[in-house]
Amino acid sequence: MRGVLYAICCGSPISRGVGRLVDLAKQRAWDVCVVTTPDGRKFVDVPALAGLSGHPVRSYYKNPGDPDVLPSADAIIVAPATVNTINKWSAGIADTLALGLVVEGQGKGLPIIAMPFTNVAMGAHPAFRESLTRLRSWGITVLFGDEVLPLHPPGTGADLLDVFPWQMSLDALDARLSGDRLPAPRSPKGA
Repeated sequence: MRGVLYAICCGSPISRGVGRLVDLAKQRAWDVCVVTTPDGRKFVDVPALAGLSGHPVRSYYKNPGDPDVLPSADAIIVAPATVNTINKWSAGIADTLALGLVVEGQGKGLPIIAMPFTNVAMGAHPAFRESLTRLRSWGITVLFGDEVLPLHPPGTGADLLDVFPWQMSLDALDARLSGDRLPAPRSPKGA
């Protein structure tokens, strides 16, 4: 095993496909744990993901004194990352388990890959753009825009489920772990 990878997904229809990320990561010898935001949990098949990963799917902080049911992470992929998660993360807000894990993981120096997924209207918001810049300046690998998927019109995100490039996040993690430099991200059209 290469280590433990936390696959964190947010409240997006694309989260329905996170099992593909689990499969691909397991093929690369990762022990994968799935964590969702509370809204992300609405989009996933929790029993199927638990069976696929071999770990419970977590979405909420545990009660004080309860043992943790997941092994500690060695790396984190946040995909799909919503505007809400990106903005809160860049502000250091840890009001969900998913955000607490990325804020803490960043503080521990874990390799973290973020793949924001949003529509053209939300993606144009200045706070979101500033949050992406801030996360990148802190050493987070952010894959966003035309190099991942072109921004889509509002209400059409679910149409991209079959083409969401999960493998790109793992390729970026491999590059990060090997010390290779990724190509500089291009600015999305209209940015």
